[in-house]
Amino acid sequence: MILAGDIGGTGSRFGLFEIHDGRPRAIVVAKYPSRGPARLEDIVARFVAEHPATVTSACFGIAGPVNGDEVITPNLPWQIRAPSLAAEIGLPRVSLINDLEANAYGATALPESDFETLQAGVMDPSGNAGIISAGTGLGEAGFFYDGKRLRPFASEGGHVDFAPQSDLEMELLRHLRGRFGHVSYERVLSGPGLANIFEFFRVTGRGNETPELTAELAVNFSAGTIASAGMAGTCTRAVEALDLFVHLYGAEAGNLALKMKATRGVLIGGGIAPKLIAKLRGPLFLGAFLDKGRMRGMLERMPVRVILNDQCALVGAAVYAGLEAGMIPR
Repeated sequence: MILAGDIGGTGSRFGLFEIHDGRPRAIVVAKYPSRGPARLEDIVARFVAEHPATVTSACFGIAGPVNGDEVITPNLPWQIRAPSLAAEIGLPRVSLINDLEANAYGATALPESDFETLQAGVMDPSGNAGIISAGTGLGEAGFFYDGKRLRPFASEGGHVDFAPQSDLEMELLRHLRGRFGHVSYERVLSGPGLANIFEFFRVTGRGNETPELTAELAVNFSAGTIASAGMAGTCTRAVEALDLFVHLYGAEAGNLALKMKATRGVLIGGGIAPKLIAKLRGPLFLGAFLDKGRMRGMLERMPVRVILNDQCALVGAAVYAGLEAGMIPR
């Protein structure tokens, strides 16, 4: 039995998996809030107590940079150590990988029905691929083809400098520099990033905000509330903020595609994208994705797909654990 974890800045999923025909099959999955517990071990202990099983291999996808057997999470006050987690589970060792690396492994095990195509492109089966995922933070990772299979690898690309391309985006950069100093893409392309964009529109008087949304945000100032109003079209400020967010998502997805030379394709993961699928199908996302000057022709040939399965990273952690244990052939 495999124990897999997808550890995010807002929520953490855990699952018990068995391997059938080289793919993980979930036996049980549970989700817990990440914020509150003092340590990841506390949540793991709860899951193990609630779902006892004989576990032979375990892997956790962590939202943060993995350095050997340790992760200091940027969006949670945790210092995660693999030996401590292994002791909690009763194993000699567990694996820690970046959450986007886990997403990438998961994408290799999902059926075609778990993807929505934004651009069909022409897939190069021997080429590289990229994956970008906006959620509580912004994650990016890549794949390379080794002649037999895709090999995912992690990055911390979500923390690169935000690169504005319009007067509006430059004004947004100046606004955010006043708040944060360094402005990464994560500051504009994540759940908190959408809230930052909306707050910038408020401060600069762009769009009209309905009294209903103002009242709702006074109780719960959240990206989900803003996105819902933007998708419903009930508040022009929310619509305009969401439009800029979608545009920036496409722009950074295109940046990743170029950095990875992702001729095999680009995947859009995370919990936000499936909720915005109607917007992502529109002209804003792909328009920004393709707007790379002389490289436009190459980008037009790259497949772009959205991962619809919100358990992709959890499945990916199970895939990695299966590979490490020899349950899945390399």
